[in-house]
Amino acid sequence: MGGTTQHPRRGNTRQRIQDVALELFVEQGYEKTSLREIAEHLDVTKAALYYHFKTKEDILISLVEDLTRPVDELIDWAYEQPRTLENKKEILRRYSAALRDAAPLFRFIQENQAAVRELSVGGNFKDRVIRLLALFKEPDASLVDQVRCVSALFTMHTGMFAFRDIEGDPEEKRKAILEVSTELITKAHHESAPQA
Repeated sequence: MGGTTQHPRRGNTRQRIQDVALELFVEQGYEKTSLREIAEHLDVTKAALYYHFKTKEDILISLVEDLTRPVDELIDWAYEQPRTLENKKEILRRYSAALRDAAPLFRFIQENQAAVRELSVGGNFKDRVIRLLALFKEPDASLVDQVRCVSALFTMHTGMFAFRDIEGDPEEKRKAILEVSTELITKAHHESAPQA
C-alpha cells in the first residue's frame, strides 16, 4: 500500500502493534506475516515487540478480545432485557454498529479461515453467534421462524463482505442490511400473552 497508513483506533505501543499486525494479516495473510515484519513496520526492535506479545497468536487473541468486547457486552446486556420486539431491534442495531467497528477483524477472519480454524479464537465466534441466535429465536419458534432468525444474523455477517466491493456509501449499505435483518426478526417474533 502506498502512502502513510493511519491507525486512528489507538495511540499506545500495544495498540499500535495490534493495528499494524491486523493490517499486515489482512494484506499478506496470517501465515505469511512474521513478527519481524510487524516490528519493521512499527520501526521498533523485535525485543520491544516481544515485550508486549510473544507470538503472532498472542497478537491475534488480543485483537479478538479487544474488538469483540462490545459484542460480548451487548450479549450480556441483551440477556438482561425482556424479549420484546423493540429490544430485539435494539440488539440488531447495536450488533450492526459493533460489526462495523470490528470490520477489519472480520475481514481478516474471512480471508484467513484456515488459520483461524487452527487457532484458539475460532470457537469463540461460533459461541457468540449461538448466544445471539438464542436472543432472537423464541423457544417455541416454528422451523420457518428459526430460519428467519438464522437468516437475519447471516444477512448481517455476509452483508459486511458481500457489499464491501459494491459501489455506494458504506453507511447506507449497513443500514440496508440492518433493515432486511430487522424485517426477518420482526416476522419471526411472536409476542406472548401478558402474564397476569
